[in-house]
Amino acid sequence: MTTLRIGGVPEHFNLPIHLCIEEGLFAEKGIHVEWVEFPGGTGAMNAALRSDEIDLAVILTEGIIKDIDNGNPSSIVQNYVSSSLIWGVHVAQNSSFQTIEDLKNSRPAISRYGSGSHTMAYIQAEQLGWNTSEIECVVVNNIDTAVEALTAGEAEYFMWEHFTTKPLVDKKIFRRVSDFPTPWSSFVIAATDKYKANHSTTINKFLEVLNEKTKNFKLLNRIEHLLSERYEQKLEDIKKWLLLTTWSQEQLPQEEINLVKKHLSKLKSIDKK
Repeated sequence: MTTLRIGGVPEHFNLPIHLCIEEGLFAEKGIHVEWVEFPGGTGAMNAALRSDEIDLAVILTEGIIKDIDNGNPSSIVQNYVSSSLIWGVHVAQNSSFQTIEDLKNSRPAISRYGSGSHTMAYIQAEQLGWNTSEIECVVVNNIDTAVEALTAGEAEYFMWEHFTTKPLVDKKIFRRVSDFPTPWSSFVIAATDKYKANHSTTINKFLEVLNEKTKNFKLLNRIEHLLSERYEQKLEDIKKWLLLTTWSQEQLPQEEINLVKKHLSKLKSIDKK
C-alpha cells in the first residue's frame, strides 16, 4: 500500500473523499489515504504543503495559486469543485452594521495571512472600490475564535463559506449582511512537487477513484440526509447547496488561472508575471 496524506477543511464539499475512504475504494487500488483536517483553512494547508506534512490538499483555488506564485513547491493536479464558492459576509448579531457598505474601513477577521478569508476580503474590497492599503486584518485562526473576536468587538466582519456558517446565523450568533461569490472554481486538488515526482501513478489512481464518486455524488440514495446529519445542517440548506454545487473531473481551465492572477496582481499579492 502506498500512503497518501491529503488535507482538507471539515466541510461538506469533501464528503466524496470520505465516502471513498470508508468504502475502501482507494484501498482497492493499493492506496492508504490518510485524511488530515484543517479547520484553519487554506493558509494552514499551504503551510503544511510547504513543510511536507501532507502530500495533497483540497484547497481554495485563489489561495493555492497565490502561494505557488510565492514559492510553494506544489502544483494543481485537477479542478475539484467548479462552481463558485459563496462567501458569506458576517457580523456579530448585535452589531450596528447592516449593509456591506457599512463595513468600509472596518476590520475583517481572517483565519491567517494567505488564507481564503484574507484573500477574499481584499478582492471584495477591491471590487467595491475600497482602499485596500488601509485594511487592518485580525488573525483569528478558525471559525470558533472568529465568533469570539466579532462578539468581543475585536474585529467587525468575517468572510466564510455561506452554508458552513449558516448554523451560526440560525442561532443568532452571526448575522449575514451580504454574499460574495468567487468568479472562479471553488476548490482544486494540489500536490507537492516531491510527491508528484515520486508517486504520479498513485495520484492518477486516486483521482480516477474520486472522479468516479463525484460524477454520481448528487444521485446517491439519501445523500442530502447524510450531508445534513454529518455536517449538522438543515436539510433545506443542504438541498439548496447541492443545487449550487458542481464537482469537476477535469483540469482547471487556463482562463480561470489567468483571472485569479489578474485579481491577485491588482492587489499586489503576486508578481504580475
